[in-house]
Amino acid sequence: MIKTRQDFINKIHLIISILIVVPVSFVYGFNPNLQFDIHLNTVDEHNFFKAIMGLYLGFSILWILGLFKAQYLKLALITNLVFMLGLGFGRLISFTIDGTPSFWYVFGTFAEIFLGLYGLWVLISRNQYTTNT
Repeated sequence: MIKTRQDFINKIHLIISILIVVPVSFVYGFNPNLQFDIHLNTVDEHNFFKAIMGLYLGFSILWILGLFKAQYLKLALITNLVFMLGLGFGRLISFTIDGTPSFWYVFGTFAEIFLGLYGLWVLISRNQYTTNT
């Protein structure tokens, strides 16, 4: 998995993402009101949140593959940065339109943007390194 300092630099944000996204996916899928002010009332609402859980778990599996299989690392990096920046910028739009959410959503927004930008930096750094050798 992580064998060198460079491996650590290239993959740490994937590990952090997995450690956060997997538990959050189960909260969204099975008990969203546990951590958030979300109360589902219809089967459709429950179905929507289970689908979000599946999407989060699917991306997490891809990131795990990127940790262990070199041929999946670039795909894991790209999907992680799109996932994180998509969430982060979507939340920034919500801040502008809907107002400031609870502390954990604000914290999550900055964490998502950080992880996405870190992934972009890793991807750019890896491409420069691989094209120069």
